[in-house]
Amino acid sequence: MADPSAAAAPRRRPAPGKAGPASDIHPVPRRSAAPPAALDLLAKSRAGLAEAAALDRPHERYATAHLAALRAAAAVLAARARPDARPHHRQRIRSTWELLPDLAPELTEWSALFAAGARRRARAEAGISGAATRREADDLLRDAAHFLRLVERLLALGDGWPSAPGPARRPGADEAGG
Repeated sequence: MADPSAAAAPRRRPAPGKAGPASDIHPVPRRSAAPPAALDLLAKSRAGLAEAAALDRPHERYATAHLAALRAAAAVLAARARPDARPHHRQRIRSTWELLPDLAPELTEWSALFAAGARRRARAEAGISGAATRREADDLLRDAAHFLRLVERLLALGDGWPSAPGPARRPGADEAGG
Protein backbone atom coordinates (compact mmCIF):
# COMPACT_ATOMS: atom_id res chain seq x y z
CA MET A 1 0.00 0.00 0.00
CA ALA A 2 1.26 3.50 -0.85
CA ASP A 3 2.35 5.89 1.83
CA PRO A 4 -0.60 8.27 2.46
CA SER A 5 1.71 11.05 3.60
CA ALA A 6 3.40 11.09 0.17
CA ALA A 7 0.09 11.75 -1.57
CA ALA A 8 -0.71 14.56 0.81
CA ALA A 9 2.60 16.37 0.25
CA PRO A 10 2.13 19.38 -2.02
CA ARG A 11 4.00 19.40 -5.30
CA ARG A 12 6.52 22.15 -5.58
CA ARG A 13 6.04 24.42 -8.53
CA PRO A 14 7.76 27.69 -9.23
CA ALA A 15 5.80 30.80 -8.51
CA PRO A 16 3.97 31.99 -11.65
CA GLY A 17 5.79 35.31 -11.80
CA LYS A 18 9.26 33.80 -11.53
CA ALA A 19 8.97 31.05 -14.16
CA GLY A 20 7.32 33.13 -16.84
CA PRO A 21 4.55 31.93 -19.10
CA ALA A 22 4.16 28.21 -19.80
CA SER A 23 5.57 28.68 -23.30
CA ASP A 24 8.94 29.51 -21.75
CA ILE A 25 9.31 26.19 -19.96
CA HIS A 26 11.44 24.64 -22.70
CA PRO A 27 12.59 27.47 -24.94
CA VAL A 28 14.36 26.38 -28.08
CA PRO A 29 17.00 28.91 -29.10
CA ARG A 30 17.07 29.60 -32.82
CA ARG A 31 20.19 30.73 -34.58
CA SER A 32 18.30 32.48 -37.34
CA ALA A 33 14.93 33.38 -38.71
CA ALA A 34 15.18 30.52 -41.21
CA PRO A 35 12.62 27.74 -40.68
CA PRO A 36 13.81 24.28 -39.63
CA ALA A 37 13.22 22.85 -43.13
CA ALA A 38 15.57 25.44 -44.61
CA LEU A 39 18.20 24.74 -41.96
CA ASP A 40 17.95 21.02 -42.68
CA LEU A 41 18.41 21.62 -46.40
CA LEU A 42 21.45 23.81 -45.73
CA ALA A 43 22.98 21.10 -43.55
CA LYS A 44 22.39 18.54 -46.31
CA SER A 45 23.90 20.93 -48.83
CA ARG A 46 27.00 21.37 -46.69
CA ALA A 47 27.31 17.58 -46.25
CA GLY A 48 26.91 17.15 -50.01
CA LEU A 49 29.74 19.58 -50.66
CA ALA A 50 31.99 17.68 -48.26
CA GLU A 51 31.06 14.43 -49.98
CA ALA A 52 31.71 15.92 -53.44
CA ALA A 53 35.12 17.19 -52.35
CA ALA A 54 36.08 13.64 -51.35
CA LEU A 55 34.95 12.01 -54.60
CA ASP A 56 37.61 11.11 -57.14
CA ARG A 57 35.55 10.59 -60.31
CA PRO A 58 34.75 13.92 -61.98
CA HIS A 59 31.23 12.98 -63.07
CA GLU A 60 30.33 11.88 -59.53
CA ARG A 61 31.91 15.02 -58.06
CA TYR A 62 29.96 17.18 -60.53
CA ALA A 63 26.61 15.50 -59.82
CA THR A 64 27.08 15.65 -56.05
CA ALA A 65 28.17 19.31 -56.07
CA HIS A 66 25.22 20.25 -58.29
CA LEU A 67 22.83 18.46 -55.94
CA ALA A 68 24.35 20.38 -53.01
CA ALA A 69 23.67 23.66 -54.84
CA LEU A 70 20.12 22.51 -55.54
CA ARG A 71 19.57 21.86 -51.84
CA ALA A 72 20.87 25.34 -50.98
CA ALA A 73 18.43 26.83 -53.49
CA ALA A 74 15.62 24.72 -52.03
CA ALA A 75 16.47 26.19 -48.60
CA VAL A 76 15.74 29.66 -49.99
CA LEU A 77 12.41 28.41 -51.34
CA ALA A 78 11.60 26.81 -47.97
CA ALA A 79 12.36 30.08 -46.20
CA ARG A 80 10.66 32.49 -48.58
CA ALA A 81 7.92 30.72 -50.51
CA ARG A 82 4.32 31.25 -49.49
CA PRO A 83 1.24 29.31 -50.56
CA ASP A 84 -0.47 30.63 -53.65
CA ALA A 85 -3.68 32.41 -52.64
CA ARG A 86 -5.09 32.40 -56.15
CA PRO A 87 -7.75 29.86 -57.11
CA HIS A 88 -6.14 26.54 -57.89
CA HIS A 89 -5.59 25.81 -61.51
CA ARG A 90 -3.03 23.60 -63.13
CA GLN A 91 0.24 25.30 -63.81
CA ARG A 92 3.21 23.74 -65.45
CA ILE A 93 5.79 22.35 -63.10
CA ARG A 94 8.70 24.74 -62.64
CA SER A 95 12.17 23.78 -61.51
CA THR A 96 13.85 25.20 -58.45
CA TRP A 97 16.13 27.17 -60.75
CA GLU A 98 13.08 28.79 -62.40
CA LEU A 99 11.42 29.63 -59.08
CA LEU A 100 14.50 30.98 -57.31
CA PRO A 101 14.73 34.34 -59.17
CA ASP A 102 11.12 35.11 -58.23
CA LEU A 103 11.86 34.73 -54.52
CA ALA A 104 15.47 35.90 -54.46
CA PRO A 105 16.19 38.15 -57.46
CA GLU A 106 19.73 38.67 -56.18
CA LEU A 107 20.42 35.00 -57.00
CA THR A 108 19.20 35.16 -60.61
CA GLU A 109 22.65 34.75 -62.18
CA TRP A 110 23.44 31.83 -59.88
CA SER A 111 20.15 30.25 -60.83
CA ALA A 112 21.02 30.56 -64.52
CA LEU A 113 24.46 29.06 -63.92
CA PHE A 114 23.13 25.99 -62.14
CA ALA A 115 20.17 25.59 -64.49
CA ALA A 116 22.64 25.43 -67.36
CA GLY A 117 24.38 22.51 -65.64
CA ALA A 118 21.23 20.48 -64.95
CA ARG A 119 21.51 18.35 -68.10
CA ARG A 120 25.15 17.63 -67.41
CA ARG A 121 24.23 16.60 -63.87
CA ALA A 122 21.57 14.22 -65.24
CA ARG A 123 24.18 12.64 -67.52
CA ALA A 124 26.64 12.40 -64.64
CA GLU A 125 24.02 10.82 -62.37
CA ALA A 126 23.33 8.29 -65.13
CA GLY A 127 26.94 7.18 -64.75
CA ILE A 128 28.29 8.64 -67.98
CA SER A 129 31.92 9.10 -67.05
CA GLY A 130 32.56 11.71 -69.75
CA ALA A 131 29.72 13.92 -68.51
CA ALA A 132 32.16 16.24 -66.73
CA THR A 133 35.89 16.81 -66.77
CA ARG A 134 37.92 17.16 -63.59
CA ARG A 135 38.15 20.91 -64.18
CA GLU A 136 34.38 21.27 -64.71
CA ALA A 137 33.70 19.28 -61.55
CA ASP A 138 36.16 21.34 -59.49
CA ASP A 139 34.76 24.59 -60.87
CA LEU A 140 31.21 23.54 -60.05
CA LEU A 141 32.21 22.45 -56.55
CA ARG A 142 33.83 25.84 -55.95
CA ASP A 143 30.76 27.65 -57.35
CA ALA A 144 28.38 25.54 -55.25
CA ALA A 145 30.39 26.29 -52.10
CA HIS A 146 30.29 30.02 -52.88
CA PHE A 147 26.56 29.81 -53.59
CA LEU A 148 25.94 28.07 -50.27
CA ARG A 149 27.78 30.83 -48.40
CA LEU A 150 25.65 33.45 -50.18
CA VAL A 151 22.46 31.60 -49.30
CA GLU A 152 23.53 31.35 -45.66
CA ARG A 153 24.07 35.12 -45.57
CA LEU A 154 20.80 35.69 -47.38
CA LEU A 155 18.97 33.66 -44.73
CA ALA A 156 20.82 35.59 -41.99
CA LEU A 157 22.85 32.69 -40.70
CA GLY A 158 25.98 34.79 -40.54
CA ASP A 159 29.46 33.38 -40.31
CA GLY A 160 28.69 31.01 -37.44
CA TRP A 161 28.63 28.04 -39.79
CA PRO A 162 31.90 26.38 -40.74
CA SER A 163 33.23 27.27 -44.16
CA ALA A 164 32.28 25.12 -47.12
CA PRO A 165 34.89 22.77 -48.52
CA GLY A 166 36.67 23.54 -51.73
CA PRO A 167 37.77 21.00 -54.28
CA ALA A 168 40.16 18.38 -53.00
CA ARG A 169 43.74 19.02 -54.06
CA ARG A 170 45.36 16.22 -56.00
CA PRO A 171 49.12 16.26 -56.28
CA GLY A 172 50.12 16.35 -59.92
CA ALA A 173 46.60 17.01 -61.25
CA ASP A 174 46.82 19.22 -64.28
CA GLU A 175 44.95 22.49 -64.18
CA ALA A 176 43.35 22.02 -67.57
CA GLY A 177 41.45 19.07 -66.15
CA GLY A 178 41.05 16.37 -68.67
